[in-house]
Amino acid sequence: MLSYLEAQDFQDKDIRCAFNFVNARRNAQLLLDGYKPPLAVRTGTSIVGIIYQDGVILGADTRATEGPIVSDKNCSKIHRLQDHIYCCGAGTAADTEQMTLMTSAELDLHGLNTGRQVPLICASMMLRRTLFRYQGHISAALVMGGVDKYGPHINCIHPCGSIDKIPYAAMGSGTLAAMAVLEQGWNPELGLEDGKQLVRKAISAGVFNDLGSGSNIDLCVITRDGAKHLRTETIASERGERMGAYSILPNTTLVKSISIRDLDIVGERIYRPTYSISQLPSISQSESQMESPQPKPKPKPRPNSTYPSSGRP
Repeated sequence: MLSYLEAQDFQDKDIRCAFNFVNARRNAQLLLDGYKPPLAVRTGTSIVGIIYQDGVILGADTRATEGPIVSDKNCSKIHRLQDHIYCCGAGTAADTEQMTLMTSAELDLHGLNTGRQVPLICASMMLRRTLFRYQGHISAALVMGGVDKYGPHINCIHPCGSIDKIPYAAMGSGTLAAMAVLEQGWNPELGLEDGKQLVRKAISAGVFNDLGSGSNIDLCVITRDGAKHLRTETIASERGERMGAYSILPNTTLVKSISIRDLDIVGERIYRPTYSISQLPSISQSESQMESPQPKPKPKPRPNSTYPSSGRP
């Protein structure tokens, strides 16, 4: 890990990297000094990927949240890595966007150098290598799918750099509901329409059982012939309309009484207080308290104790 001085020298240079964690040691020292860090913001997403007969189907919702706030209702969570490789991202939007952009550029260079189609295992290795290097500090959980010369693949990549190679996967805050649907309905003989319907059903389960997921459903169908990105393919949670009508029509409210009072202006006065820094009430009061400490209260005289004539000493 870089020291603080080395970090300052690094920041002064013209070269910048995509992810910068030079303040990690400073943050650790602040924690040791008793500083209470801000609470982590909960992120919400439901992303799904399955393998069907002819290829891969990816699905994602379109809601972006900042804790309890819905910041975007129609964001895209399916990112292109290559024409035959796409990736769904869950976690921090900036991290997933930057990770996919970096990996896409590296894969383009790799394809130019080799002159061949980039296999999906190469994209998986690049993503896992970057995530493992930062030990989970990059909040990007990815479901990557694609079709190469070895067939269709679904890779579930975690923020720490680990990977699961499975025929169907779900990640994000709606994982539990989506995975329950996938485990019940998936089979290796799924056709295109049945596979799309299963992905819609899984994403809808995540949307209706998790507040962090919502809005629309995006799909991406990848085959050997190419990929087809279906933007806003299904509207999962649409805002409903009011069923009943108001019983009171406009401008029909009964007015029972009207009272009008005349106000006479006696005088006007504009008061604009001006203070210098030394004349502010809080500062002047604190300075006066520091300069002239208040005297301690005198102890009250103890009254003379009298005892009754019962003979007690």
